[in-house]
Amino acid sequence: MPPVTCHLRYEIDPSKLDAFERFARRWITLVERSGGQHHGYFLPSEGASDVAYALFTFPSLAAYEEYRQGFGHDPDFLAADLIREESGCVLRYERSFLRPVLDGDLRA
Repeated sequence: MPPVTCHLRYEIDPSKLDAFERFARRWITLVERSGGQHHGYFLPSEGASDVAYALFTFPSLAAYEEYRQGFGHDPDFLAADLIREESGCVLRYERSFLRPVLDGDLRA
């Protein structure tokens, strides 16, 4: 099974960037605790001030689905999501799944 990378595109409230950063730091810990590798959250710097991104990888789609089982009942997941809910820092998000190409072999 190939690894799967989740790409998240967030539309955020720029006036609530501190809350979004707290939210992001919690989720980085949760992904890594659950066996994934978090590649970070990427916050606005130049250009659009209301768009942020996140990337993380799990060894397989099955491993990602196992991680998702914590949503809605694990106290740490609930606490992380509460930051988003109470602050209103995330206005909308989109999730895509990607397959990384990691080998630079030119024969393919």
